[in-house]
Amino acid sequence: MSLTKERLDELLERFKDLSIVLIGDLFLDRWYEIDPLLDEPSLETGKPAHQVVGKRSAPGAGGNVLNNIAALGTGHVTAVSFVGDDGDGYELLSHLKRIGIDVSKVLVSDRVVTPSYIKPLWPEEGERFDIKNFRKTPADIEDALIGSLESLMKEKPDAVVILDQVCEADCGVVTEKVRNAVAGIAGANPGTVFIADSRQFPGEFRNVILKCNNHEALEISGGRKDDDTFSPDELFSAMHRLEELTGRQVIVTCNKYGIAVRDGNESRLVPAVRQNGPIDVCGAGDAATAGFAAALSAGASMQEAAAVANLCSGVCVRKIDQTGSASPLEIQAIFREY
Repeated sequence: MSLTKERLDELLERFKDLSIVLIGDLFLDRWYEIDPLLDEPSLETGKPAHQVVGKRSAPGAGGNVLNNIAALGTGHVTAVSFVGDDGDGYELLSHLKRIGIDVSKVLVSDRVVTPSYIKPLWPEEGERFDIKNFRKTPADIEDALIGSLESLMKEKPDAVVILDQVCEADCGVVTEKVRNAVAGIAGANPGTVFIADSRQFPGEFRNVILKCNNHEALEISGGRKDDDTFSPDELFSAMHRLEELTGRQVIVTCNKYGIAVRDGNESRLVPAVRQNGPIDVCGAGDAATAGFAAALSAGASMQEAAAVANLCSGVCVRKIDQTGSASPLEIQAIFREY
């Protein structure tokens, strides 16, 4: 472990003084509990009408990263994004306000829809319904997002997290135009930690710390395609190639193996928390992103930040059937066990 109890406590204490901005896609995760025994035929079509007996929702994608950052006790957290002028947008913003997120920089527009993941439970989770924007993000909305981030940089935030969830090019918050603007803003603000996590376009970011998984790192850097073989030396070579591409350090999550980082000229694989019981990996990556961003902003080294990120993920995966987060008390508890 590259982290002592005293150092962990010191970093966690500093979280309350941090200011973190997230620019990226906000989704609403929505679950519908369906009782198949209550199915009845539709009077109009004769087809089964499935009966919903319970429902719940939570912030997803960038919203879940915000939830994790807030759970760490971070002093001030601001979202830069857009939602539709619709019920899902209202519900999503209500969730974020409830956990203390500043949503004053979230645009509400009738020209976009609020992205949502709809998850029927039958009672287990079945096929998902996705609501996304499939048209290009309007140029004036792109300009407004860039303007919001530029204005927030005057307040000298400790970190900016870029969360790029939408796989369709230029249809979400982090379009090519926004991504290029972020690269320029990051280059002009070396005192702020910039971390990008992208589902579809990780190789397109510059001047920011790139977070990706080991399969993505190998593929982006021109290495071996996805399989079950794990080689730390091969991964470290891929990290080096990615750092030459992005111009900044790269952090690579490696599932049960931990997180790979580089401090100076030393590449290290910081081991994950051991798990002996059942786990649910939903949201583990978001927890790691939040923990890494907060720890690095609080003055942690890359190895220390990776250790904190592993602890956050370790707490999260033990929360079965929920998109969990990790509080400082939970992090300290799992550290004592670890």
